[in-house]
Amino acid sequence: MSPASSPANDRHCDLLLTGGAVVTVDEHHTIHPTGAVAVTGNRIVAVGSERDMADWRAPTVLDCRGRAVLPGFVDGHTHLYQALVRGLGEGLSIVPWLCEFMWPCSIAVTGEDAVAGARLAAVEAIRAGITTVVDNHYAPTGLSTTLAVAAAVEQSGLRGAVARGIVGERTPLAARRGQPEALFRYSAKEELDITRDAVRRRPPGSKVEIWPAPLNLTYVDQDLVRASAALAAELGTRWHTHCCEGGDDPRSYAETYGVRPVRWLAAEGLLDERATLAHAVWLDDEEITRVATAGAGIAHNPASNAYLASGTLRLRDLRDRGATVALGTDGPSCGHRQDMFECMKQAVFAQRLRTLDPTAARARDALEMATRDGARYAGIDAGVLAAGRLADLVVVDLERPHLRPLHDLESTLVYSARGSDVVVTIIDGEIVYQHGRCLRVDERAAVDEAQERAERLVARAGLHRPGTREAAARARG
Repeated sequence: MSPASSPANDRHCDLLLTGGAVVTVDEHHTIHPTGAVAVTGNRIVAVGSERDMADWRAPTVLDCRGRAVLPGFVDGHTHLYQALVRGLGEGLSIVPWLCEFMWPCSIAVTGEDAVAGARLAAVEAIRAGITTVVDNHYAPTGLSTTLAVAAAVEQSGLRGAVARGIVGERTPLAARRGQPEALFRYSAKEELDITRDAVRRRPPGSKVEIWPAPLNLTYVDQDLVRASAALAAELGTRWHTHCCEGGDDPRSYAETYGVRPVRWLAAEGLLDERATLAHAVWLDDEEITRVATAGAGIAHNPASNAYLASGTLRLRDLRDRGATVALGTDGPSCGHRQDMFECMKQAVFAQRLRTLDPTAARARDALEMATRDGARYAGIDAGVLAAGRLADLVVVDLERPHLRPLHDLESTLVYSARGSDVVVTIIDGEIVYQHGRCLRVDERAAVDEAQERAERLVARAGLHRPGTREAAARARG
């Protein structure tokens, strides 16, 4: 036995992953073709080549030969409860999709429904290697339901935030856009009071936090957006909103308020590192510069933007100016799958189609957004495999036919892999998915409950023929 491997020189950790291709996603994009990762508690304590890590020992060792080890994915924008209506609302653009399909569902969903949908979507996310979610939850948003959804997310093993949807009173612009009165259940004061109470019960630093989330800049009252951002600053959280998703959003906002929404945020001093903006498709040059300069984060949702024909984010312009851009699935009823591999691939392809330039985005860019940039956006110390970082890791089986032959690992992961290729998900140093099942959730029970509740919800919402005006009329009575 050599001195380097003698028991006296052994280093100990709780969990050791050995023999895999370790994709660190650090600033140098270091890859250890045959490497190892050591974890103690909820932190990574060492990363390196298998030779350099030969003296590490652990009670739990995962043999990762033929597999890739990479940082867990961050889903920067999702709606977990929408798992209950996956596959409905076909063939609509964003405003009809909301008015004819999603709003009727949102009005009809119960708290118990929302928790069941969130639990199912959390299982799906974990199985696909997602370790952090920003769940923009808006139906229903009472205190008990908001906390119950957060609890279900945490019980699954995920980390992240439940961004509580805030709408307040119905604005004239909301009425013009066809949003039904029943959506607007709380006064502005009630919205802020509920959110404050929820944040205090799950403050910053919780595994699953609560964030204020004025639902959409276009139709939430400006004073309420301002107050929501102030609440986030007071309580030390980030805040979340939909921003310029549809092509008509900036114009209709400017017609109502005399200014484009992102310029208003900047003028009000609300565009800072606490702001996380979902979509941000329709930004002009000045707004892109302001977002980047302010340090605000953007969640790019390429699959849902394509599904609703909403447009394509100006990704290169944002990243070239230094903006933090994460990727999001936008929930199971719009992105349809909680699969960040799909989002990475779509993000690259959408840019190349938009610009007709094959260099407009590359696999490496997408991998950064799904991991390192996503973690920065969410405010967590993860997204890179390096000593001291949170131990959120994913193991991908590389020995499947669609991943061979293997030439370029980053390209293979982005273009050829899919969520079902994940074989191990580790969150906070805990193995939460292995051997084909989630270890914290009864998957069969979660699926069965969601199916039963979904059928009743669709009938209750009157969506006999989803995606039609007749269905919407029935839902509104």
